[in-house]
Amino acid sequence: MSSSFTSRPAAPAEYEEFLRTALPATRAQRAWTPADGPLPAMYYGHGAPPLLEDARWMSQLFAWTQSIPKPKDVLVISAHWESAPLSLSGTAQGTPLVYDFGGFPQMYYEMTYASPDSSALAKRVAAAMPDTEPVYEHKRRGLDHGAWVPLKVMYPDADVPVVQMSLPTHDPARLLEIGRRIHDLRAEGTLVIGSGFLTHGLPFLTREHWTNRDAAPPAWSSEFDAWAGEALSKGDVDTLASFASAAPGMPYAHPTVEHFTPLFVTLGAAQTPDAPVEPTVDGFWMGLSKRSFQVA
Repeated sequence: MSSSFTSRPAAPAEYEEFLRTALPATRAQRAWTPADGPLPAMYYGHGAPPLLEDARWMSQLFAWTQSIPKPKDVLVISAHWESAPLSLSGTAQGTPLVYDFGGFPQMYYEMTYASPDSSALAKRVAAAMPDTEPVYEHKRRGLDHGAWVPLKVMYPDADVPVVQMSLPTHDPARLLEIGRRIHDLRAEGTLVIGSGFLTHGLPFLTREHWTNRDAAPPAWSSEFDAWAGEALSKGDVDTLASFASAAPGMPYAHPTVEHFTPLFVTLGAAQTPDAPVEPTVDGFWMGLSKRSFQVA
């Protein structure tokens, strides 16, 4: 086994196996250039730390990442940082992570993701916001698991600067506007990511779902997923914005809404927010919808 594997903290066997092919591929990935035009904006289901034990999901997420040039930097809006006014994570190289979860093996609390200095991106994000809405940098706050867990799969070398932006509201109109304001960053090589989960009714999962990640989804999850998928395929942003009152499966699919609402930042950052959208990743994990997509 090479020293590049033995020098890292402990990780699931599935993740170590994933790295055997992912590391050479990510190191060979072509970097974005202005000639490529704007990068897409993404919305994905980020999963809990055990995403790093799911070979199929890691393969799907990594293949998605490999289908586009490696970005200059990444801006993530995660379900796990609800804070107003709009705030940014620390930008120093190797900013420590946030281990915002409980009940998992100790190795997950020792994982690292030492991404490069991202102060240049933070300044560009702040400049994109109106003067009436100041942006605060929390210098000691690192990336939470809605950012670092999928990024360990997408860019496992931690060689892309990352800034996390807080979710300051759950109002779809305001989030769409935030997305519109960061739209131009995509043409500068920034990958914009809304990190959530299309359904997230953890209190309503059965014992079977907790013990079998491939268990059939409950009706509230599959119905909400189908409803959202149809609205996305039609580019029907107004219908999506009415999810709290109109979507089937509510409130079970989202007893709290923070895993759904990052979707509106992604749509706002699109060239055309109401363009039809098809899934890039779909299916279910522990009964929850993994439906993920990108917009041009």
